[in-house]
Amino acid sequence: MENDEIYKKLKEDNIKFIELEFTDIFGTLKAIEIPVSCIKEAVEKGVWFDGSSIKGFSRIKESDMYLKPDLSTYAILPSTNDSIKTARFLCDTYNPNGSPCLSDPRVLLKKIIADYNKLGFELMAGPEVEFYMFKKDAAGKLSTPEFDKGSYFDCSSNDIGSNVRKEIMVALKSFGIESERAHHEVGIGQHEIGFKYGNVLSTADKVVTLKKIIKSISNNHGLIASFMPKPLYQKAGSGMHVHFSVFKNGKNAFFEDSDKNKLSDFAKHFIAGILKYINEFCLLTNPTINSYKRLVKGYEAPVYVCWGSTNRSALIRIPRFTPGRESSTRGEIRCPDPTANPYLIFAAIFKAGMIGVENKLKLMPETMDSVYTKSLDELSKLGIKFLPESIFEAIAEFKNSEFSKELLGKELHSKFLELKEKDAEIYRTIVTEWEIEKYLE
Repeated sequence: MENDEIYKKLKEDNIKFIELEFTDIFGTLKAIEIPVSCIKEAVEKGVWFDGSSIKGFSRIKESDMYLKPDLSTYAILPSTNDSIKTARFLCDTYNPNGSPCLSDPRVLLKKIIADYNKLGFELMAGPEVEFYMFKKDAAGKLSTPEFDKGSYFDCSSNDIGSNVRKEIMVALKSFGIESERAHHEVGIGQHEIGFKYGNVLSTADKVVTLKKIIKSISNNHGLIASFMPKPLYQKAGSGMHVHFSVFKNGKNAFFEDSDKNKLSDFAKHFIAGILKYINEFCLLTNPTINSYKRLVKGYEAPVYVCWGSTNRSALIRIPRFTPGRESSTRGEIRCPDPTANPYLIFAAIFKAGMIGVENKLKLMPETMDSVYTKSLDELSKLGIKFLPESIFEAIAEFKNSEFSKELLGKELHSKFLELKEKDAEIYRTIVTEWEIEKYLE
């Protein structure tokens, strides 16, 4: 919408306050609230804030930054109190001199998109977000979700999360987000909600909004929603598989009818780029210590750096082609988890893919069989490597990666690395309850 249109819309919707939202480098949602009377100034001049207080944004001496709302992200926040009726806009961050702040993950993704747009390409993505819902016990501590007896795709009274999922889907619609599906996942208390495949920026915005809504509605039901990749020992982990493709002139650049898997040379070079650089940006797709307790060899975890058509054991899967649906030809990268910042995940995927295309990287042979049961020697002969096994390995790959430095820029790369190294050092030295129980006596 144009400026005048949005001012008119705010008045028609009886909006009293505006929430200006953005994320830090880890994808945590932040917000500044302003009265609706200040929206015109916010749109035209921005709203100043202290960037040094936001993880990864700015040093103390360069702290003055400002937000400008993206008018296309207008949505009304659910509320029963009309006296404080609030709308939100997602925002981009700017430096005092008016230049876009490349420490802002959304701004960084927009830069990658602009590079593709110059060549006439449109980027498309669709994630599948998994999460758990927990209750608190009488002492206020989290308890395991044994209250939920549902199983994968369960359609019975055992799945008490069904109504919560439906409420989430209704709330998403109020934000202009059409959910395509929601269901119980494999784990007890585990769920998945997906929405329509779409352009990469709006999709990243939707992931941020979805996570906020899931947490809010779960809380209304006395539940705590967790996006932790591995919240329960020996139980299913939560991932965020990302489907991706590239269009040009309204046609899917990934599609080629003569190919066995319906993949064009463009798609093959693109996938080769991701496989080449995935270990170097794994810290972005799987950014927490807990992420690597999901990515474990020998289980149904996407740790094998290979690709295959309909092969769910491969890092990148090519979903089965349906005749007449050429536009749906795509890849699916299965390692990301929902603790990751969607703007940075998508930026890394499409940056690596474009390098693959520009350099015509050759795609390794397709892995036809499941790799879960193959020995290390068999995997080595097939040229299949593994993702980092721990946060320490992921940090080492990221630290020395020219790809990651070019993707994020020297400053953001340094900030992200510094914060992750602090996490890893605390984890390395902390004494856990498991250690006390096992070794104290």
